[in-house]
Amino acid sequence: MFPARRTFARTLAATAAVTMAVGLMAACSSKKNNNATSPSTSATAATTASSVASSPPALGASGPASSAGGGSAAALPNLSGKSFTVLGQWTGEEQAAFQAVLNNFDKQTGAKANYTPAAGGDEATVLGAKVAGGTPPDVAILSLPGAISQYATAGKLQPVSAAGQAAVAANFSSEWAKLATVGGKLYGVPVDASDKSTVWYNVNAFKNAGITSDPANWNDFMQAGKTLSSSGVSVPISVAGGDGWTLTDWFENVYIRTAGLANYDKLTHHQIKWTDPTVATALNTLKQIWGDTSLIGSPANALKVAFPASVDNVFKANAPSAIVYEASFVATTITGDKNPAKVGTDAKFFAFPSINGSAPVLEAAGDFAVAFGSNPAVQPFLQYLASADAAKTLASFPGSGFLSANKNLQPSAYPDPTSAQLGQQLVSVANNFRFDMSDQAPAAFGGTPNKGEWADLQTFLGNGDVAAAQQRLENDASAATGWS
Repeated sequence: MFPARRTFARTLAATAAVTMAVGLMAACSSKKNNNATSPSTSATAATTASSVASSPPALGASGPASSAGGGSAAALPNLSGKSFTVLGQWTGEEQAAFQAVLNNFDKQTGAKANYTPAAGGDEATVLGAKVAGGTPPDVAILSLPGAISQYATAGKLQPVSAAGQAAVAANFSSEWAKLATVGGKLYGVPVDASDKSTVWYNVNAFKNAGITSDPANWNDFMQAGKTLSSSGVSVPISVAGGDGWTLTDWFENVYIRTAGLANYDKLTHHQIKWTDPTVATALNTLKQIWGDTSLIGSPANALKVAFPASVDNVFKANAPSAIVYEASFVATTITGDKNPAKVGTDAKFFAFPSINGSAPVLEAAGDFAVAFGSNPAVQPFLQYLASADAAKTLASFPGSGFLSANKNLQPSAYPDPTSAQLGQQLVSVANNFRFDMSDQAPAAFGGTPNKGEWADLQTFLGNGDVAAAQQRLENDASAATGWS
């Protein structure tokens, strides 16, 4: 049901190749890089992609046709004989799902799309080298808004066409367009999304502890942990302290609920300092869980747990934990690690809890398609990617695990109820979401293992010193360059 999208080590994005290309520090990678599947799995996925794409919308009377679908009124042109290149990082089932989208576009227009996954999944280096060498792909899939801004500012990208802009406006909340807008121009089209405000739990552990409803607020969340502890669960909440990026996600979900959207935006761009009282409030709130050994066990032990192990600790046989916070891609880790728990039955999720009455809000991540050239097939392709038709093909592909923030995608398009619920959560918040904060920061601060925010929050997990953590965070943020 879900692919093995479970290696979450972010590569350093400030590569020399990208620097040569744009004259700036670039950050094109994300916290999650996809594992390649086995050759047999890839072959099966490729066959499925061909099957899924075998029934495209009807062709127009005068040739390949006609509509981008799902809120995009402008017709797609006849592009017979036109080919274009796409660079991304998807492999295995994800590549096959995206290939199904490409196949549908090709059949509707007569174009020929050629997709290439970046070698080793390191799209930052591969793309940077291609741009620096004057041979960029026609389309690239970028996961960080900062990378879009840097390439656009350097004059390397083409703005999205009027038809593409209309498709984005019709199918996505305005906040998604804002993420890919530079200097008043839209440069990127949303392709997929991750819901990063999900808390996953072991259904049997909750049942054994007598917990009959999902925690709706922070106090309920902590009480659930204590109830699990009393029932014999040794480490109720599994914290992946060994991977600093997971701690940034914890912080961001707490901060957006205690400080609000406006302050979240300011801190994202370092327009307020990390010594601000709002940061202290969020850290003190986090400390209520991170500092309670009855909930997370020894912080020193938590600092040794990598993300995949944090999930396994909740869903393997004889699991020592019952709750793990992380994004929608936890589902892929459960199945990818061959845990016995079945997603949707033994493994379920609830929304990250409200804090002090905070309104529903969500942290998200996602990928955007951008155009590096003027190939005549590119802008119609971006227009198509923004459609509900493209979103349906991507999200419905068996085993892809893809989610979409396309508001015109019907929940029934998803292959299982859990994916549908996750997709609906992305859509239902409308503009009450924000993109991952550390993904928008300079890589030296928000994206480097053992440095910057990752290391500072790991230190805080270990010692619980709020004032010291704030000062370290501010020192590291001030030392980083490239804030947008």
